[in-house]
Amino acid sequence: MDLKLKGKVAVVTGGSLGIGRAITEALAAEGVRVAIVARSKDALQQAADAIGVASGVEILAAPADVSSTEQVEAMMEMVAKRFGRIDILVNGAAHPGGLVRSEIENADPEGLLQDINIKVVGYMRCAKAAASHMKRNQWGRIINIGGLTGRGSKQLSGMRNVAVCHLTKTLSDQLGPSGITVNVIHPGVVETPHIHELYAKEARLQGLTPQQIEANYCKVTPIRRVLQPSEIADVALFLASDRAAAITGESIAVDGGITRGIYI
Repeated sequence: MDLKLKGKVAVVTGGSLGIGRAITEALAAEGVRVAIVARSKDALQQAADAIGVASGVEILAAPADVSSTEQVEAMMEMVAKRFGRIDILVNGAAHPGGLVRSEIENADPEGLLQDINIKVVGYMRCAKAAASHMKRNQWGRIINIGGLTGRGSKQLSGMRNVAVCHLTKTLSDQLGPSGITVNVIHPGVVETPHIHELYAKEARLQGLTPQQIEANYCKVTPIRRVLQPSEIADVALFLASDRAAAITGESIAVDGGITRGIYI
């Protein structure tokens, strides 16, 4: 399937690790020039160099803190100046799992504000800065990485993912007339460095081993396994293409069936 993405330009926040890196690699393999964004300059440059060598496509390290409007705007202008355009934005920069995962008695209000500032307002900052460039070509794709905690009541940090869904739907209405689609992907349990930290934390709380925690996740997942970052990237790649031009404002779970709710 020709996705017709060669020559496009993408910005991927949180693009140096985990799901963000997998999406960057998938885009680069299709001939997309990608600017990857994170706060850690050295790690970002290392990732950009490695992906660039593997793909033969220019990958730009673009350090920025998405909680800063000034840094986001400067980063987008730098990318547009370097590549001449911005076509695709993948918003993925956030604290993995959220900062407020405890009961209300121990919940940190400042942590919740930080979660929302980075993931919700940060996504909005990036979308606002990128949309003006997309409008010039009457074509654009914004893909937000959400999370399944927004579909349940287990973690207070899940409210940031509910807000990301609202942001996604609202932007899809506003930007659709300019040829820009906006969608959100909710990953399930994915094989990333973060997930092993979660296994270890849950193991301590439950008196189990990390291996048992992973096995329990697999038992309640219909496909009976942990997902790979590349499987999230495959969906992002499709949403970024012309093949998905009629899909906008949607929340799509890529979770191996672990979500038990029925969403119409």
